[in-house]
Amino acid sequence: MAFRKEQFETGVKTNIKKPSLYKVIMHNDDYTTMQFVVELLTDIFRKRKEEAMQIMLNIHRKGYGVAGIYPREIAETKIDLAHVKAKERGYPLKCTLEKEN
Repeated sequence: MAFRKEQFETGVKTNIKKPSLYKVIMHNDDYTTMQFVVELLTDIFRKRKEEAMQIMLNIHRKGYGVAGIYPREIAETKIDLAHVKAKERGYPLKCTLEKEN
């Protein structure tokens, strides 16, 4: 059975707004190892090893780094996963959320 485009048009226009994006910021501390930060960046944030190393160095040198930019719910989930993994390993890692401009 074939459908024609006209069969589905309602005459109602919808404006679908893209979701706001949020940066996941990882903060430096004196206890979380660089190796563990790279592990989180590759496992949770799906960064390539080289990119994860660069982000980790930014965190180490500047005190923070952007782990990724996502819609709010995804960003919150990734932060929760990172915090759980860090707590399991005994690290005080802190990640925060910042709205993308």
